[in-house]
Parts: sequence; C-alpha cells; structure tokens
Amino acid sequence: MVNEEIRPATAADVPAVGAVTDAAYRPYIERIGVVPQPMEADHAANVAAGRVFVLGEPVVGLVVLEALADHLFLDSIAVHPDAHGTGVGRRLLRFVAAHARALGLPEVRLYTNAKMWENQKIYPKYGYEVVERRVDGPYDRVHYRKRLL
Repeated sequence: MVNEEIRPATAADVPAVGAVTDAAYRPYIERIGVVPQPMEADHAANVAAGRVFVLGEPVVGLVVLEALADHLFLDSIAVHPDAHGTGVGRRLLRFVAAHARALGLPEVRLYTNAKMWENQKIYPKYGYEVVERRVDGPYDRVHYRKRLL
C-alpha cells in the first residue's frame, strides 16, 4: 500500500499524470472502440486549474475533479495497472468524498463507459448509485452519484 498523502498535482507532475492516465485507460480502447476521453484531456491545463490530485512518489494514481454549484464531479480516476489491488483506488475514492464534504457539496457525480464493466462493479461498493445511462456522442455512459449529506 502506498503511504504517501494525496496532494494537489504540480506542473512537475504533468508527465506522470499523462503516463498514469494513458496506462489506466489504454486497455479500454479496443473494447469501447474509441479513445477514452481522459486520455485526450489537457493534463497541463487541468493541473494548472487545481483539478488534479495525485497519490504516490512516483505517481501511481490520480483523480481529476471539478467543483460545481451543487456537486463535485469526478471527471477521471486513474490507477496505474502496476498498482492494482494495492488500495490506491479505494484511497482515491475516499479522498473524493472527503474533498466534496470539505467543500460543503452534498454529492459526488461521475460517469463511466458502459463497456468498462469493472467500474460498474466497483462504484456501488463505495456508495454510488446509478442515475441514468445516456449516449453522449461516441460514448455510452452510465452516470452515478453518491449522496454525502
């Protein structure tokens, strides 16, 4: 298990953010038939905007968050395949909920591709419930929320 704290990413972390994101999402390209959106994100802009939080030295996991008026949007969660099964994902999901509470937001929302069935088994274990399934362009997405208050 990684003992480091989850911290805001810095400009120096941008290459690692890209590398971990690519490693985490690359296996899904063939299955879903398109490049997963997190792989196409502007990592430098997200880091500069304070939206990225990382875990590990070197980075083994990260979340990309966006605080909105009525919820915290979990835009992306990525765990390097070498760190699967070490508790990194669990720590990141707990951090997301704690961060939302610290911001006074009543819920966390996220979505995952319908063909990323592993995720659909994970999120309910952490209190997320399915809200809807919707097609957005080339993406067939399952939307979730976790109520906090």
